Amino acid sequence: MNNVKTESNDSGREHFTNRNSREVAWHVLCRVDSDRAFADLTLHAALRDSEMDRRDRALATELAYGALRTRGRLDTALRQCLDRDMKDVEVKVRNVLRLGAYQLLFMRKISDPVGVAETVKLAKSIGRERAAGFVNAVLRQMVRGKTQLKFASLSEDPREHLIQWGSLPPWLAERCIDELGVEDAAAFAEVCLTTPPRSIRVTDKGDVDEIAKRLRGRRCTYAPRGIAALEMDPIRDSAFDHGEITVQDEASQLVALLLDAQPGETIVDTCAAPGTKTVQIAERVGPKGEVIALDIQSERLRLIGGAARRLGVSNIRMQERDSSKSFDLQGRVYFGKILVDAPCSGLGTLRRNPDLRWRATAREIERLADLQFDILRTAARHVDRDGVLVYSVCTFTREETSGVIRRFLDKHRDFKVDDPRPILPESVHPLVEEDFSIRTWPHRDGCDGFYAVRLVRT
Repeated sequence: MNNVKTESNDSGREHFTNRNSREVAWHVLCRVDSDRAFADLTLHAALRDSEMDRRDRALATELAYGALRTRGRLDTALRQCLDRDMKDVEVKVRNVLRLGAYQLLFMRKISDPVGVAETVKLAKSIGRERAAGFVNAVLRQMVRGKTQLKFASLSEDPREHLIQWGSLPPWLAERCIDELGVEDAAAFAEVCLTTPPRSIRVTDKGDVDEIAKRLRGRRCTYAPRGIAALEMDPIRDSAFDHGEITVQDEASQLVALLLDAQPGETIVDTCAAPGTKTVQIAERVGPKGEVIALDIQSERLRLIGGAARRLGVSNIRMQERDSSKSFDLQGRVYFGKILVDAPCSGLGTLRRNPDLRWRATAREIERLADLQFDILRTAARHVDRDGVLVYSVCTFTREETSGVIRRFLDKHRDFKVDDPRPILPESVHPLVEEDFSIRTWPHRDGCDGFYAVRLVRT
């Protein structure tokens, strides 16, 4: 689970009834810059108010997400076309230039003259008429010299290469090199510049092969009921309305498997919203079982309720709780299986959340690691003898992964890391590492970056 998102993150949004694709994309970029807003929530709110057709909505999405993914590369290119420091350009105009540069460098279906003209028009429409000539000059310079643009090479300066070409902020470029090595860090950065594959999980109501064929996808490599690389939009398919599928990344689907949920069991999901894993577990325990879904925010619990209703799942009991402090479930104290899918930096999901690289900070990672440890420690108090405690995060930082587990085991000698292979499908075995954790990487495995561990109380 990555950082918590709520609709309140788009407070102060404007009305976009008469705005076009480029104006909507520009608004998203500015909100991420000025308010550290979540791009997906901001974009959703803008499109919800817009009267644009599907084609223009798709263009707005491509422009916003594309410019966020490649911002480091765009800024490096723009600096070579500017007569001043990038920092001296007003933020609103800077984001106009980024959108223009993205069209010139990445969107082949948009000709250079159209890309320049539309960006100049954007500058005027947002009230920056005086900057229109400046925008025109910079982008025309880019058109003339884009084949001569220079970027740091991986062999000569790995850090600058990841910043300039890989579009990673400096702190994250350094961390990737430190934790992955130069070659893997470059591969990770490169794949995070691409659009993630569409992935779904097929519920027990659906037929995996039949749905894969209809949606033009392929069976997942690791997740037994997953389909990836869909060419068709799954949300528009009847299988979605009938509760036969749910949108879920392949790596996310593996976490619930570590619980080895059985029919009739009661399982606690401590950080449950938005409920993707919750409903997956609920399907496994069946109508005679129960999932107790906890979350710190009541409005996020409603997301779980919505997911459960669509899939026809009625065995989830939702409770508003701060899992870092106490469960206080007013009844049963100990449980055989508990999931801690903890709030995290979400760095394994950069392909899906391109704005995250510009919102996350190194300082937040330490704070999150402490929170994760507190949640895990609280959950441990409620695990039965011989019970299972699964910990997972969609990130790769040492502090949030092996660091949390190391701290936990130092304080809880009655827990050990369990080898998950006996309870996992054979397809998942290649992902199990020497320390019995499961790790996935977007550049290696084609899915989000996840870390998960199965702990057993002895």
